[in-house]
Amino acid sequence: MTGRHAQRRQPRVHWLFLGTLYAAIAAALLFQGWTAHEVDAAEARRPCVTPAPRVLHEAGPVLRLRGGSVKSASMPARTVALTFDGGPDPVWTPRILRLLREQGARATFFLLGSEAGRHPELARRILTEGHEIGLHTYSGAVLGSASPSRAGIELALNQKALAGTAGVTTTLLRMPGTTSVDTLCGAEWQAALRAGGDGYLLVTADRRSVEPSKGVVRQFDQSEAAYRQVKVLLQGRDADRFTTVTAGLGIRSANTPAPPAQRVQGMALTWMDTASHAVANGALWVLAIVGGLGTLRQLLLVVFARVHVRRLGRFRPGSPWLRGVDEPVTVLVPAYNEQVGIASTVRSLLASTHSLLQIIVIDDGSTDRTVEIVRNIPDPRVTVVRQRNAGKAAALNNGLARASHGIVVMADADTLFEPEAIHRLIQPLAHPAIGAVSGNIKVGNRRGLLGRWQHLEYACGCNLDLRMLEVLECMPTVPGAIGAFRREALMGVGGVSEDTLAEDTDLAMTLWRAGWRVVYEDSAIAWTEVPTTLRQLWRQRYRWCYGTLQAMRKHRRAMLEVGVAGRFARRALTYLTVFQVGLPLFAPLVDIFGLYGALFLDSAWAGALWAGFLGLQIACAGYALRLGGERMSALWALPLQILAYRQLMYLVVIQSLATAVFGTGLTWQRIRRTGTAVEQLGGDLTNQALRRDEDGAAGNRGSRRLGPGHGQLAPGQTVPGVVPARRGPHA
Repeated sequence: MTGRHAQRRQPRVHWLFLGTLYAAIAAALLFQGWTAHEVDAAEARRPCVTPAPRVLHEAGPVLRLRGGSVKSASMPARTVALTFDGGPDPVWTPRILRLLREQGARATFFLLGSEAGRHPELARRILTEGHEIGLHTYSGAVLGSASPSRAGIELALNQKALAGTAGVTTTLLRMPGTTSVDTLCGAEWQAALRAGGDGYLLVTADRRSVEPSKGVVRQFDQSEAAYRQVKVLLQGRDADRFTTVTAGLGIRSANTPAPPAQRVQGMALTWMDTASHAVANGALWVLAIVGGLGTLRQLLLVVFARVHVRRLGRFRPGSPWLRGVDEPVTVLVPAYNEQVGIASTVRSLLASTHSLLQIIVIDDGSTDRTVEIVRNIPDPRVTVVRQRNAGKAAALNNGLARASHGIVVMADADTLFEPEAIHRLIQPLAHPAIGAVSGNIKVGNRRGLLGRWQHLEYACGCNLDLRMLEVLECMPTVPGAIGAFRREALMGVGGVSEDTLAEDTDLAMTLWRAGWRVVYEDSAIAWTEVPTTLRQLWRQRYRWCYGTLQAMRKHRRAMLEVGVAGRFARRALTYLTVFQVGLPLFAPLVDIFGLYGALFLDSAWAGALWAGFLGLQIACAGYALRLGGERMSALWALPLQILAYRQLMYLVVIQSLATAVFGTGLTWQRIRRTGTAVEQLGGDLTNQALRRDEDGAAGNRGSRRLGPGHGQLAPGQTVPGVVPARRGPHA
């Protein structure tokens, strides 16, 4: 973070990393949704449209279906094959195993692969204690309701899960949603045929009317009720033997050791299932936290903006104990290749009602006609200073050294000032504790969609964010487009630092740490030209965001300071960290989960939630437009802004963080001016048609209020809540 910020190759590996990360998160959500029957749902059984085949009417509970033939088998007399579906359950499986051990019985457990992965120790314990394991599909999907591809995946994953947890494979299958053989009707029979063709031995259960003494397969789940039923059955001893399915039939065990490769795949599957479950739960928490913070922020913006407006109504110049500021002003205009708009900027300054001006245009090594254009403006108040290209901060310091007056206004070379802007901007400096004042920036070229999006962004930022930050006494920036400063405050902190690319944010934070206050003057209006292409917008916001991160890092130690500086840092840096850095980082995850919810969960619920949040944002943006005297017709672009524009801003934050982490520097990048702001504004801010609407702005314009923390006091009078600065004549 040096002064020159040499141009280096921008990092690209982070995009691959983030793309892979978000793709993995999306895949984890899809897998979790698949196992929870939200994606490709197969939880409910379809009604049978055709009865079970006649061959099953007298068939036994164990079926081998292969090559078009149907063979069945039943348990020998006085033999009961105990079978348990689902699980393993962390509560009831251990109790059932203990009961079986006490009674000397064996059983077959048809396990869900997903549950076996979550409780692998129980899967291994089942085998260790002499029981048998069969498949119950991976997620409990009803195979007749599932697509053939899902049915095959369910069985394959179930096998891998058993291999990874218990180290075995099995040929036994109990299809979810089936009991006796006559329930294998319709789609279930077709699914049974496909499974039989893959070599599985299908196990159903005998009808309850069959006496245990004749030999049966009994089916239970893993619950308290099943535990009680099994306990009664075992203690009744209506059979000679309680055993597994294969042992009852006298055939080789269905469980065989799994190959090493399949065990590794099973362990990977188990890990993936655990990770996807954690991601899904984490996504819910992220959605709740980010949504809650976003909603809270919107509400706080409106509340504090209202507080700010009420201050305007109570404290205004003209009160007996207040005076206005009419001192001469030096205006600094740094310029680099600004031939398109520099003339309009200077002329708007010359048209100011505050005529005591010194206008210094600092040319930062322009290669176009910028200098020639300014020199051709016939007004002695305008001076041109030339320097080699050194950056915006150096240009401002060069102009500051030549400033003749105690009040300095900084303006960008693409900014058009309203005639009253400078006079209103400097009024808060009547109070000795205020060192800097931010003006109100409006978008001049707002006709295109990109311009409208930025217009809404600027309107909300100035009329909501800046008002709130002033009330909380933690304004972290004075925008370079329009800001007023005490020259003594600037000189006291060493001028404009070249340490960061966000020299305006760095300067405001430095002034706060020096004991000065920074406030917002909503009636001081300037019009700026915003980027007209996505590429230019990206470059501009990239530099702003990266510079802000630099400033936050530079002033992080202020969090530990006391007094005004510490209070400012704790509020401002926390706000920037949470809402300008943290939320944009997590916002893509929220979008992924929101899209997932709309596609696979309750789409009505997801739509209502999104519509509610959109309605809140529209209401807040409408209030911001009203405070700024703007037309409400701009609100139609807000839904599109949320869907497209904000995603771009999220990516800008990610790119800026990656730049900060990898240590890549940037130069003072400027956007290519097109003059569209001047064109759309008509080129003359004195024209009444270009003045903003007064509708909805009554009471918000006029000269600045000088209330608590602002304004000039009569001799000996104090304002509650204002602490003098720690340095200079205000200490």
